[in-house]
Amino acid sequence: MLKDWPCSERPREKLLNQGPQSLSDAELLAIFLRTGVKGCNVVDLARQLLQNFGSISNIYRASHSEFCQQHGLGTAKYVQLQACLEMSKRYLAEQLEHKDALTSSQSTRDYLIAELRHETREVFAILFLDNQHKVLRFERLFFGTIDAAAVYPRIVVEQAIKYQAAAVILSHNHPSGIAEASIADKQITDRLTKALSLIDVRVLDHIIVAGHQCYSFAEHGEML
Repeated sequence: MLKDWPCSERPREKLLNQGPQSLSDAELLAIFLRTGVKGCNVVDLARQLLQNFGSISNIYRASHSEFCQQHGLGTAKYVQLQACLEMSKRYLAEQLEHKDALTSSQSTRDYLIAELRHETREVFAILFLDNQHKVLRFERLFFGTIDAAAVYPRIVVEQAIKYQAAAVILSHNHPSGIAEASIADKQITDRLTKALSLIDVRVLDHIIVAGHQCYSFAEHGEML
């Protein structure tokens, strides 16, 4: 049983003494689960779930039915997990609202990763910024297959005018997990940059989210 483990090895005590970054994925999941099931302590249960799903991301991404099919899980835990995910998104959004959304900002990357990494299809979204580069709005505008998304400059320009944006950060996800820019990604960035320049809106960056990784056009010197 977990209570028979040395205090330094128990997930909750380890977190308090060494910080959350010291915990493994299984230990973090064990704290969320709180209790194990008959014949299986909570850490072993967490390990089994990670083995079954493959990663924490896949657990977050699981449907209600897929989640509840696992031994030791049910609707209450599913609701709790989704609430935790939404709280983390809102926390990052609040952090972003109080900071400059510059291309080098880690808070911007963290927010976009939290918003887009779990999407199973390609989603094209935009951060609309004011003239101080503060966030006015984050909006998912286009949805595509796992391979591509149709992006229309006219709609982007309309939304920029609607929010009275002075600048934008483009973003989309690669469900494949490959953090690289394709030829199509470069072409749409160029098209949007030119379209938005007609209304004096600057494109600061285009960030591609691939799992926990990001590809920044600005950092690769690909912004005009």
